[in-house]
Amino acid sequence: MLHFGNMAEMERIKVLRRHLLQNKDNKSWKSLTEGPVSAAYPDVNYDYTTNTNVLTPEQRKSYEENGFLVIRNLVPKDKLERYRHRFEKLCSREVQTPGLLIMRDVAIAKSEFVPGEKAVTKIQDFTHDPVLFEYCCLPEVVKYVECFTGPDIKAMHTMLINKPPDPGSKTSRHPMHQDLHYFPFRPANRIVCSWTAMEHVHRQNGCLVVLPGSHKGHLLQHVYPEWEGGVNKMYHGIQDYDPSHPRVHLEMQAGDTVFFHPLLIHGSGMNRTKGFRKAISCHYASSTACNYIDIAGTTQEVIANEVLDLIKKRMGPDAEIGFQDVWRLKSKVVTGPPQEEINM
Repeated sequence: MLHFGNMAEMERIKVLRRHLLQNKDNKSWKSLTEGPVSAAYPDVNYDYTTNTNVLTPEQRKSYEENGFLVIRNLVPKDKLERYRHRFEKLCSREVQTPGLLIMRDVAIAKSEFVPGEKAVTKIQDFTHDPVLFEYCCLPEVVKYVECFTGPDIKAMHTMLINKPPDPGSKTSRHPMHQDLHYFPFRPANRIVCSWTAMEHVHRQNGCLVVLPGSHKGHLLQHVYPEWEGGVNKMYHGIQDYDPSHPRVHLEMQAGDTVFFHPLLIHGSGMNRTKGFRKAISCHYASSTACNYIDIAGTTQEVIANEVLDLIKKRMGPDAEIGFQDVWRLKSKVVTGPPQEEINM
């Protein structure tokens, strides 16, 4: 269970959550196998999927071997349009949702401000937005999420990505990384990301690039790459992965969704088109199998300090908040025991 302390601590988290959500200034910011092993592949060890009868034996085998699985035409187009319109309203401040983190490309930040959605590259932490959070709870998405996390699910990290046309600085690319670098909870095998293309995503506008099978490795050290044009905030990258490792470019149509493991090495290229490339995603974790861990003294300390610095700019330098607290504040139950019963 994502165990997070006693009743006094829970009350402290409620106060922190209330404080954060009241802040309106958002300008920047099992290795277990459940059920019988498929008779179709008796030699496969099912470490990364659970038997929910949703995935075919071929799909389970593919995820076990590669660490990702693409489901075509999963999210309806009308839902994507609804999220697109909400994004536009949030960018124009026609509506405001407390707690959102709004981010801009470093190249845009250094140039003249562009109003509206063209200034925004990403919205994070939309769990408290009533429209965007619908994505995390879509039955067609959740039924697949359960294949990787099990039935009790929390939405841990949410993003709507608006990859901008590259201004020539190459800052629209995202270095190769592992998402587990950002997460202070384990086990990794009960965490999964759903990433849905909101339009045609291809190599020219910076589709995802994945290294199949890299999820079977361990968490590698991440740092900011030394790129001449600059690197966006918190876009840490791996320095020592094998550049000769086979890679796959995930070209997708609107509604196509890829589910992938948090240790899978992935990134994305530059957007060489004149339009923005939109996608919406959510990282989920099992609320009954996962636990927060202490990342002090690990390679994750750097990102933890960076996140806490950002949070304290919003809440005040005297705010008593830890890295785990941040994740408690921005996560939300999707299925399973209610918030109060899992001490989050």
